[in-house]
Formats: sequence, structure tokens, C-alpha cells
Amino acid sequence: MRKVFVPRTLSELWDCLDEASRGGASPDDGSVSVYAGGTDLLVKMRSGLIHPSTLVCLDRIGELKEIAEEGDEVRMGACATHARLLRHPSIAEHFPVLAQALRGLGSPLIRNMGTIGGNLCTASPAGDTLPPLYALDARVELLSRRGRRSVPVGDFILGPGRTSLETGEILAAVRVEKPRAPEGGCLVHHFEKVGHRNALACSVASLAALLRLSSPGGVVEKAALAWGSVAPTVVVCPEAQKALEGKRPTLETLREAAVLAREAVDPVTDVRADAEYRRTVSGNLLLRLLCAE
Repeated sequence: MRKVFVPRTLSELWDCLDEASRGGASPDDGSVSVYAGGTDLLVKMRSGLIHPSTLVCLDRIGELKEIAEEGDEVRMGACATHARLLRHPSIAEHFPVLAQALRGLGSPLIRNMGTIGGNLCTASPAGDTLPPLYALDARVELLSRRGRRSVPVGDFILGPGRTSLETGEILAAVRVEKPRAPEGGCLVHHFEKVGHRNALACSVASLAALLRLSSPGGVVEKAALAWGSVAPTVVVCPEAQKALEGKRPTLETLREAAVLAREAVDPVTDVRADAEYRRTVSGNLLLRLLCAE
């Protein structure tokens, strides 16, 4: 019979993990699954991909759901659902690129159940929130009975389904610094993904972009670009970013950067698209910045 723990505090959580460990179960060998919304976990269990003997649900731990502004940062609890993030004024005000990704993630049912921490821990190359978090230089807060540590999101995700979580650790929160426009300038947030349908689409390729412009229609002072679903992890291309910086984002400039982006990605061929199509789309998505506001 499968054991299910539903702790209400972090102290109870550590006790639950200790009890599971004493029984020989461990997240390291797949016998313990720690989850919140369970939208990915339940699919894998039903399809027979995983067979955990112990489930630990984080959904009742209130502090893991909190979203709060803390000075120049916004802290998003790992168990905050996508729908809750969308409703929160801090996300809409400071991180439009993340809000754009959240609006197209799954269905209303998925957004009401799925969490930002789950999207990160699943570590799928097609995870919709991942490119915006890379573009925003997010950090993840990892917590265990031993203490707390902060890790850049790019160091947290190691590959498909692989993260740097250590034994006894959970993803507690995501921290993102509020982007600041240069004096007299503006910020351009843009997220777009390509899929086979307009809703409930798993990404074939996606791009999150954050541009700091010297003025509306001016030169790019700093660019942050991140592509999803075109490599084992999110792709950041410094060469493409540098190709935009110091220039106006004209069609010619974006085409030059697109060439560099196509060289940087490492796509695969699967049931949704072949590698060459993904490579072409990766560059073409940059051209869409002409239409970004």
C-alpha cells in the first residue's frame, strides 16, 4: 500500500521525509515523490513511468504558497499556482514576460492546480515558465532541515527531469529582481511559443525576451534572450544578445541575431517537430520582436 503524507508545516515535512527514509524510501531512488499540484506526477504514475511507494504533498504548507515583494525582489513560493501568479498584481506589474507565458500554459484546470515549483522541478525543456525565468535571471531558494541556499535557475536545472536538488531538500521559492528601465528608457517584455494548436499546446519552440531600450524606439542597452524546447535545457545565447545591444531592434539587426541563435540551439527530432524546423523557428521568433511593445 502506498503511503501518503500531507504535512501542514515545514517541521512536519522534515519529520515525514525522515520517516520515509527510515522505511527505506528516498527521493533519490524514485520511491518518494514530493509534489504540490501533481499535474505532471499523476500523468507519469498513470502511464506507469514511475512507481513511488511514498507520496509527500506540499500543498497544505501555507508559507510555500506566498507571493510577496521584498525590496527590489519578488519572492514566489514554489507552491503558488500558475493561476494565483497570474492574478497577483506584482507579477503583472514587474514581470509581464512571465505573465505572458503563464497565460498560455495548459488549460484553466492545469493553471489552477500546477505550480511554478512543479514546472521547475519537472525540468522539461518545454516548460513554459522556464525561458522567462532565465531571461529574468531568477534564483531558486532550496530548503532542507540543514538550512537554506540560493541557486541561479540555470544551475538548478541540469537536464530533462534533472535538477540540483540534494537529498532532503525541496524547492521553496523563486526570487526575481524587479527589472528597471534605464532613465528615459523603457522595457520590452516578450514571450512567444510555437505549438501545433492555439491552446493546450506543448511547445515546439519558445522565446522569452527582455530588452532595455534607451528610449521608446531607441537602441537596446541590454538584452536577455532565452529559448525553450530547442535543447536539453533552456538556451541562452550571449552572442545573439550582444548582436542586439547598442543597436536599434530593426529587421536587419534581428536577422543578424537570428543567425547566431540558430547556431546556439541544439534541437532534437521528435513526434512534434524535426530538429531543422526547431532551429529555423528559433531564429524566426527573434524577428517577432519587431511587433513587441
